[in-house]
Amino acid sequence: MKTFQTIIILGFFGLWSAPVNASSDDKPSLNQHLEPFRPMLEKTFSGTFKDSKPDKPTVDVQHWERALNGKAVRLTHSINNGVYGGETLFIWDEKKQSVTYYYFTTADFMTTGTIFFDGNKWVAHETVAGDPDGVTEVRSTSELMPDGALHVKAEYFKKGEWAPGHEATYHEDPKAKVVFK
Repeated sequence: MKTFQTIIILGFFGLWSAPVNASSDDKPSLNQHLEPFRPMLEKTFSGTFKDSKPDKPTVDVQHWERALNGKAVRLTHSINNGVYGGETLFIWDEKKQSVTYYYFTTADFMTTGTIFFDGNKWVAHETVAGDPDGVTEVRSTSELMPDGALHVKAEYFKKGEWAPGHEATYHEDPKAKVVFK
């Protein structure tokens, strides 16, 4: 009985013995379809929205990380020290044959979308559920710049037409923090 309990405890805590072929130089595993995100992982970035006012800037802080043993990428972000924020999980969806993502917000709405990679550009399209301002879709293009910055430009579908959304260039900022209140 004691051996059985030990096996159950070891299994519960994931302490199975398995060969490991990793060195400190190896990159952590990541689903091959999520590899375009690798340059962003374990980094924090900040960017100011292009249309914000100099005396009252809209600053977005993003933190990117590998999640679920490399089966997902997690992006958390907050605007202006937690006035608004959200969390996104990007995964490979075998059925859709695309990278799919789920975005949950502090503003009581969520989105689901797909993202396609074209070199250093990422093209995304998402549907929005529950946005109080009536936005039902978002499409965006992100570009990883040669200097490591990320430029993002979005459009919102609202009241039957596409309108300009946010635009920002994010730079790595190790001192910045994602804040949730």
